[in-house]
Amino acid sequence: MSERRGPTIGVFDSGFGGLTVLRGLLPLIPGAHYIYLGDTARLPYGAKSRETVARYAVSSALYLQDRGADLLVIACNTATALALDDIRAACSVPVVGVVAPGAQAALAAVGKVPAEVLVLATAATVQSHAYHAACDALGLAAVEKACPLLVPLAEEGWVDHPVTRDVLRIYLTEALAEASPDAVLLGCTHYPLIADAITAMLRELGSDARVIDSAEATAQTVAQALSKAGLMVADSAGEATFECCATDSVEKFARLGSQFLGRPIPQVELLDLGG
Repeated sequence: MSERRGPTIGVFDSGFGGLTVLRGLLPLIPGAHYIYLGDTARLPYGAKSRETVARYAVSSALYLQDRGADLLVIACNTATALALDDIRAACSVPVVGVVAPGAQAALAAVGKVPAEVLVLATAATVQSHAYHAACDALGLAAVEKACPLLVPLAEEGWVDHPVTRDVLRIYLTEALAEASPDAVLLGCTHYPLIADAITAMLRELGSDARVIDSAEATAQTVAQALSKAGLMVADSAGEATFECCATDSVEKFARLGSQFLGRPIPQVELLDLGG
């Protein structure tokens, strides 16, 4: 009798940030195998049109489905905000994005409505108002704040650096002048790397808002979706495994990605998904 295997889960992002979602997933589902795809040749998605983002994201999602993924995780806020419906229409397996789980986690954290949520995100995600819509659907009032400098700071590894603290002080001072949030939602998968610095700066500025990690919330939602779809293998054993693919700069991906994943990435496969 053949040994039952755990699910294969495809995780997609335009770059490195989605590795924080994979980091949250790895301890959750014993026996799972993850295929992570970073579309590094075509980033940043935030500077591109909705149509282009949808085309790129759908091609990556279909690649992961063809590789045997039982479920897809769109671990990219821009792709989730601009292309989730396109991806779901193109794919035949369940698809989980990062926006709705973050909003639901914020509601669970504040435990009441009405409540106010401050969403920190990239300019493209803020302009999409995806988090505003997701929060509004749950009875939460969302104030969205674009924090474009936080991505390069996280990628530089400056998670506890005076420059990062200064930038956070400026962004959060501006945001708190507009809002008195009950929760602060990290609407970019890079931001979990500096979550402690964000919490510390909120306290310094007099806010006791709880910081919500949308990457961790997404991981929990994936586990629930697997169970609902009947893909969770009850007798799976052993640690989850993963492999990584990137469309450019595999050496850089392995080096930088290890900071986001919190463990070494021994090998990265180079892909060509076209233009």
